[in-house]
Amino acid sequence: MAPHRYYTDILLPFILLLISGVVFLRRRNGLPINWPFLGMTPEILLNIHHIHNFATNFLKLSNGTFLLKGPKFANIDMLFTSDPANIHYILSKNFPNYPKGPDFRRIFDILGNGIFNSDHELWELHRKTTTMSLFKHPNFHTILETTIKNKINKGLLPVLDHYHVTDLQEIFQRFTFDAICVLLLDYDPESLSVDLPFVPCEKAFTDAEEALLLRHFLPEKVWKLQKRFGLGKEKKLSEAWKAFDEFIYKCLSQKEKEDEESAGLLTSLKSGFSGQIGTSCDSKQFLRDVILNLMIAGRDTTSTTLSWFFYLLAQNPSVENKIRNEIQNKTGGRNWKTLTIKDFEGLIYLHGGLCEALRLYPPVALEHKAPSKADVLPTGHVVDKETRIILSFYSMGRMEGLWGDDCMEFKPERWFSKGVNGIGIKHEPSYKFPAFHAGPRTCLGKEMGMIQMKLVAAAIVCNYRVELVEGHMVCPSDSIILQMKYGLKVRVVPITTINQGG
Repeated sequence: MAPHRYYTDILLPFILLLISGVVFLRRRNGLPINWPFLGMTPEILLNIHHIHNFATNFLKLSNGTFLLKGPKFANIDMLFTSDPANIHYILSKNFPNYPKGPDFRRIFDILGNGIFNSDHELWELHRKTTTMSLFKHPNFHTILETTIKNKINKGLLPVLDHYHVTDLQEIFQRFTFDAICVLLLDYDPESLSVDLPFVPCEKAFTDAEEALLLRHFLPEKVWKLQKRFGLGKEKKLSEAWKAFDEFIYKCLSQKEKEDEESAGLLTSLKSGFSGQIGTSCDSKQFLRDVILNLMIAGRDTTSTTLSWFFYLLAQNPSVENKIRNEIQNKTGGRNWKTLTIKDFEGLIYLHGGLCEALRLYPPVALEHKAPSKADVLPTGHVVDKETRIILSFYSMGRMEGLWGDDCMEFKPERWFSKGVNGIGIKHEPSYKFPAFHAGPRTCLGKEMGMIQMKLVAAAIVCNYRVELVEGHMVCPSDSIILQMKYGLKVRVVPITTINQGG
């Protein structure tokens, strides 16, 4: 027998036995295999199409914190955590040590110097100026309510009346895009109209967000090479960047040409940043960054939550009926249009349903952090400035230890509290329920988002019953925003048809 044949006969069974043993161990503990040199890359690639559920599985098996190892040469190890103690520590207790960091800025370069990409003094400037210019504007709530109701009456309801079977996620994306453009730019692109026109900027958000998620899992040199040569998702990201710039700069130029004085939110925003250190109202680049960041917040988080909310309602028609009855009781049988912002405080089923959607499907499913200096997390994990920390908000809503054995059930009652004045709304700490982030970076637009979602939800629930199209698959997309990969195909049945037995 030739020597090489002898070694082959001996080594091959040994290798097969070794692989079988590794697979057995993998199946026994359920955690990703840390291969020599490659790290856990093979399993990351195999599960990249459902990365959020993949992360949830290994976090459940590791008490909420797990180091996902990349290839040794790539420096992309990531410490995933869904532990509330770690979340609270990073986002609140030791907040100064956990900025966005340079890695975040490189990954999210498209955001420029906007609020989501900023740290330290620039971030503080954004928080103060955005709060005072927008949310503290004397007419903000009036402008918000008027804008949303107008868009519902002239855009949303006519489209739903026209299309009895439609992709509700696309409808919500168009709705929130138009609404945020009206609020920020005083311009309605009317993407939500019966002919459903193609608006490049509106479609660019999804392409950009899918590419940005992938950057987290690729070595920086790889995605920069793809960007340079216009390959893969980097090509779509570059096209999205161009679409954003063309749209925003065109709107800003148009406003500058208008002679009449405007007291709108854009004017207030420009005035707020004018003369600030390091910024200038004459700098279109900076204003573009400000607006793009606010557009992402206004379009994607709201439309995503509404999509998952109606997906859950369609699976739980009894909850849909309770919300409808609750609204009718509040209005005394009058039209939903009579609802005011104050009225929504008493709609506990509507509020609880939206909170459940946010718990199970938080629009921002993960957050990227990097410590400024070495630290030890409450769970005992040691981190340094080279450590990439991924906060998995998606996984938190699926932890039995946080939400009970029924955590995967849609239960608006989870958000009810009993007091001397009857049933009210229960509030959970942000480090347990971080749908609007937590600590100093808590979302400035939380109240605005809830008002918008409640107005839209009330209008639809009072006018239609939403049914899922049979056979349509609904699952999370591979994106930094937790959209639905294949949309939300539904049948909208007018309430008048139901009452008539149609």
